[in-house]
Amino acid sequence: MLRRSTSARSRIVGWMLMLLSAALAVPTFGITIVWQAELDRQVDAQLLSEADKLRAFARTSRDPYSGDRFTTGASLLTAFMAVHRPEHNAAFFSVVNGRADRRSPGPVPVRLDRDPEVVALMARTADTRIRSLDSRAGTVRYGVVPVQMAGDHVDTRLVLVSFRDRELRQERHMARLLLASGSFALVVAGLASWLVAGRVLAPIRLVRQTAERISETDLTQRLPVRGNDDVAELAETFNHMLDRLSGAFTAQRQFLDEVAHELRTPITVLRGHLELMDEDPDSRHGQTRALLFDELDRMRRIVDDLLLLARAERPDFLTLGQTSLTDLVVDTAAKAQALGRRHWTVAEVADVSVHLDEQRVTQALMQLAVNAVSHTGEGDAIEIGSRLWRGRVVLWVADTGPGVAPEDRERIFQCFYQGGTAVPGRAAPGIGLGLALVREIAQAHDGVAHVEEAPGGGARFVIDLPALHPTTEGTFCEQDLDSGGRGKNRRLRRKRPAS
Repeated sequence: MLRRSTSARSRIVGWMLMLLSAALAVPTFGITIVWQAELDRQVDAQLLSEADKLRAFARTSRDPYSGDRFTTGASLLTAFMAVHRPEHNAAFFSVVNGRADRRSPGPVPVRLDRDPEVVALMARTADTRIRSLDSRAGTVRYGVVPVQMAGDHVDTRLVLVSFRDRELRQERHMARLLLASGSFALVVAGLASWLVAGRVLAPIRLVRQTAERISETDLTQRLPVRGNDDVAELAETFNHMLDRLSGAFTAQRQFLDEVAHELRTPITVLRGHLELMDEDPDSRHGQTRALLFDELDRMRRIVDDLLLLARAERPDFLTLGQTSLTDLVVDTAAKAQALGRRHWTVAEVADVSVHLDEQRVTQALMQLAVNAVSHTGEGDAIEIGSRLWRGRVVLWVADTGPGVAPEDRERIFQCFYQGGTAVPGRAAPGIGLGLALVREIAQAHDGVAHVEEAPGGGARFVIDLPALHPTTEGTFCEQDLDSGGRGKNRRLRRKRPAS
């Protein structure tokens, strides 16, 4: 299964935007917090200053009606509020014997002197500390100054109030402006970084595209080298690597061709000399001749398998093209009948054409058929089938033999490993290369090969490949092959188009 990954361009832009966001957000929130702390300090200083003004007023002022010093706290506070206006977003009011008495002139966001709970709170306050309370106008900072005149036993208090949240309006407006301008700057920076990252990463994308073309075709592709920066050095290093790979690939191909010639030549010479020997099967020479022919054929198969395994890593191992799965499975089943007298069945066929190497996949299915024949007896059932399932091509060969032990299901696809033993009298066992070839062919198609237990007992070897470029709607059919290789098709049901 292919996993969709995040591109380097997206990661670069994402990290840049994250850093810019942090660079903008941290100062903005920091300044806001500092503003709030400074405003609270100024509000508290203002309230304390008003309390000092009240004390100075009480020492120096006289009653405007009698000209004498004030005798009651209520009259003192009334005169004070008449001549001292509070600062902006501030208010005064007096509390006499637990009830609101007078207030300073001017509009206020909310009349706290009309709130019984607030008035009761002010009447209970025993010290002059600055506190906060919540109101309909937001957070309010307040202080209570008790007033006691000689001979006056009435509980009189001056309440100093500052509407803090109203004072923060301007600061919050500035913070919103900063956030808006920062957001706009982020958008502009994101677009600019996306364009710049695209230009910087363009040579790297070219390296990736060239590597993809090399994996599918040949090693002749090269990157253009422009400039003298790090990207140009990367392109030059990549070209040198391709030169080395091309040389190694050419040397490997020449070596394999020479090895194939050197190994096949003595086998051919031996066969030629054996064909001149006595052909009488009853004579000793005839029996030796038949035995040597069998061994030479086995050696030839081993050589061919080893050479094919060596070529599996080469870029030109596959020749992809549109292939009909119906023709591939039915033709393979017809060819496999020559391997042994078994009950051959084409179980299912996906009536669809996909992009794969028909010759290699046929070769893999034939290897699985040979393996099935070597582990079954005459008259046993072997089925071959294909299916299109969730964007994958599934091909299989199932038999009714002894099956594969769970601990061997992974190891049997390794080179030179043989799980179990072939039954005497059946096809001659190999040296453990057939299933390794099946695995290499599946992996060359970006697929996998595995074995599982067949539904009716025995082993079911599966080749699971990606369905590249399906061109028709999938169907299933079942086919029983007779001894002549012909079959009668029976249409079972219709599948949905490949997705």
